[in-house]
Amino acid sequence: MANNNSAKKRIQIAERNRIQNRTYKSAMRTLMKRCFEACGAYSEKPSEDAKKDIQNSMNDAFSKIDKAVKTGVLHRNTGANQKSRLTSVVKKTIEPVVK
Repeated sequence: MANNNSAKKRIQIAERNRIQNRTYKSAMRTLMKRCFEACGAYSEKPSEDAKKDIQNSMNDAFSKIDKAVKTGVLHRNTGANQKSRLTSVVKKTIEPVVK
């Protein structure tokens, strides 16, 4: 346990930041899942509305990831990795590879 006031305050700040980061990451993961679900819905029943849903959900997820990187919740390489993962899934869904 901390002995002086500054150490006690740092413990409180660290706990506050941990909770904020946790909620931010959770929201980011939720938006990513929505994008994956939109891709699944499009692959089952392709339509222009489904394609717009994919684009909107991907834009929302990208925005959240970029903000998480900017605020220091995520490392920039982690953010880039998540965005790349989303992009590859969306690209495979919208433009299937024909051999």
